[in-house]
Amino acid sequence: MRRALLIGINDYDNSPLNGCVNDAEKMANILATHENEERNFDCQLYVSDHDDDERINKRELKTKICELFEQPADVALLYFSGHGSLDSLGAGGYLVSQELDGIPMLEVLKIANDAKTKINEIVIILDCCHSGSMGANMLSNSEQAIISEGVSILTASRTSQYAMEAAGSGVFTSLIHDALDGGAADALGNVTAASIYAYADQALGAWDQRPLFKSHVSKLLPIRKCKPKASLATIRKLNIYFPDPHEHFQLDPSFEPDEGHGDKEKEEIFKNLQRLRSAGLVEPIGEEHMYYAAVNSKKCKLTALGRFYWSLANQGRL
Repeated sequence: MRRALLIGINDYDNSPLNGCVNDAEKMANILATHENEERNFDCQLYVSDHDDDERINKRELKTKICELFEQPADVALLYFSGHGSLDSLGAGGYLVSQELDGIPMLEVLKIANDAKTKINEIVIILDCCHSGSMGANMLSNSEQAIISEGVSILTASRTSQYAMEAAGSGVFTSLIHDALDGGAADALGNVTAASIYAYADQALGAWDQRPLFKSHVSKLLPIRKCKPKASLATIRKLNIYFPDPHEHFQLDPSFEPDEGHGDKEKEEIFKNLQRLRSAGLVEPIGEEHMYYAAVNSKKCKLTALGRFYWSLANQGRL
């Protein structure tokens, strides 16, 4: 069982936002299914827009968060898009309700930490200002989180930073969405909290808001599965094509179907090598493209990532 609570608040008293509800909705849409349309998260939206009658106050916000974590689950995911704030002394962050009252981020983390007895993995994603204070030990003047095993936190910015909007969407959420849509998928198509952070981290420059990733996990579960660049069956052939991970594979024109040699077995091998090249596991030697490596009788080899997957295939772990 995998469930997700997606919170988006636009209609703040005296300080309205524009993209939070849209962000929560698009996160719910992409998390609901894997790319192959198999069911993923059971998503619950909790939003308030400018024309809504429903008000999200502090008590109701806390109640929804508690409901997310109170029942057993394989994975529970909390997403919040709205205002975040620091207290007057800068000693802690808050998730802000519509009435500009807030739930301490430390309290939210305590609820999540306490839920670890019945939930295998918890992921918290915050697209709000000062979100880097989530779980931080402010007494030690550090952003290092105090979290239970199995909890991961992704924040849009550091404690002292604002989270920016652009084109009606949070900059951080747009990156998270693209990462879930395949941008952060590994060779098998798995997107994890760590790969999402790596994607966002590389996309944001040194002078931009800086996302933070705080995690205490022994094994990363996929948050979403996308179409792999090479099938599992093809990846399992790595140790067949390369009996040794540092061995090179000799190509020649008979591997390339456009050359008209008609060797179907070699053509099928070459198609698989091209798929493995697309997945970043194989690369030609001395040529930019696999086609020219074959035409010019060059070799190809495993990349560093390819050697990693070779090892998994060789150990029967794929």
